[in-house]
Amino acid sequence: MQTMKAALVAAIGVVALICCLLPSSAEENGRLALIVSIDGAIGPASASYVKEALAKASERRAEVVLLRLNTPGGLNSSMREIIADVLASPIPVVGYVAPSGAHAASAGTYILYATHIAVMAPGTNIGAATPVQIGGPLPGLPSGPADKDGKDKKDEPKDAMTAKVTNDAVAFIRSLAELRGRNADWAEKAVREAATLSANAAMEAHAIDLVARDQAELLRQLDGRVVEVAGGKTQRLVTKDAAVEAIDPGPISRFLAVITDPNVAFILLMVGIYGLIFEFMSPGAVAPGVVGAICLLIGLYALNLLPINYAGLALMLVGLVLLTIEAFNPTVVIGLGGIVAFVLGALMLFRGEAPGYHLSWWVIGITAAVFVGFALVVLGSLRRVGRAPALVGAQAMRGLPAEVLDWNGNEGHVFAHGERWQARGAETFKPGETVEVANIIDLTLLIRRAPTGEGGTS
Repeated sequence: MQTMKAALVAAIGVVALICCLLPSSAEENGRLALIVSIDGAIGPASASYVKEALAKASERRAEVVLLRLNTPGGLNSSMREIIADVLASPIPVVGYVAPSGAHAASAGTYILYATHIAVMAPGTNIGAATPVQIGGPLPGLPSGPADKDGKDKKDEPKDAMTAKVTNDAVAFIRSLAELRGRNADWAEKAVREAATLSANAAMEAHAIDLVARDQAELLRQLDGRVVEVAGGKTQRLVTKDAAVEAIDPGPISRFLAVITDPNVAFILLMVGIYGLIFEFMSPGAVAPGVVGAICLLIGLYALNLLPINYAGLALMLVGLVLLTIEAFNPTVVIGLGGIVAFVLGALMLFRGEAPGYHLSWWVIGITAAVFVGFALVVLGSLRRVGRAPALVGAQAMRGLPAEVLDWNGNEGHVFAHGERWQARGAETFKPGETVEVANIIDLTLLIRRAPTGEGGTS
């Protein structure tokens, strides 16, 4: 029996050891390929997701990270964060524009150029990397006057700010192209002229390194290639028959993906502001204040991650203040001014026109209508309630009629508000006489004769 127990324990230990060693051996032998997918606009959530994924790939000693791209572009700040992480990664990062029908436009082109190996699936395209700014023309697109040599200056931006942004973008993408040995001239053309390329055309122009139909073909083509990673180290890829694992976004990245949607951040900000206003109007309600404070802080955190225009934010706040004033002192003019300031501020709130990072007209219109109604109806109702006479306590008793039940000297009893009260007065009253409550001290009513008037009783 002891021998059987020992054998069973040993067998369990061997099985557990094998189970522990199998996955680790795959990773230690460089047979693990991790997939990171960016599908949609590039923003703070995408940057956080890529950073977490590259850190996990480094911890697990993955052979390669496949960065699948299908994006119309996004925020410049988030794009640069992703590129910085890719350039600093000790694990080779393969940019793969897939599946067929996908594209890596604008910021996606920069990221693809930054990866160690750039790959596209048939039926995909890259390019259109022109930086777009509010208030300026598209760089290179408007035709300018001819110079003294008769050459058209259509490739020169017209205003100084656009020129600075465009030249910075050109220098950035050229540096990435030179680092990875790709076509720097076409990269500059993609920035200045919004040029685009299909997968085969990009391969012929040496803008990318490979064309692969699917993931399996990609891993076969990557096998044996030598790349240079961070620190100047070279690494030969061993990807044939590698185990492939997709990395899903973590909870922080998912949270950022929700709150950094401009429409969500805008609504959170509005809910937070009016929640606090409602709490100040009705102290002790608690729930509006708690919900408002949480929404306001989350909204401000989201706005801090997004490229906002502070003049637009100030206009929105001025509009909300004017609408609140209108609720307490109706003048129409202040209310209309508040609506105009609020809508203009909402339109100006987000700088730039990065795909996926602009406010919806529907959200602006519905939010404005809801909060205008809130200011005019809810706050107006609170104002009327605040001015209404008290329904309880001494204030509620003042001015009420009372019937004298008995009286002796300066005190007696009266019937008021459905109850028998002890009363005092400076005059002499007769039982059955109707008087008026002047005040209440403790539980004693101070009464006086009711004023004589039409329909009154003396």
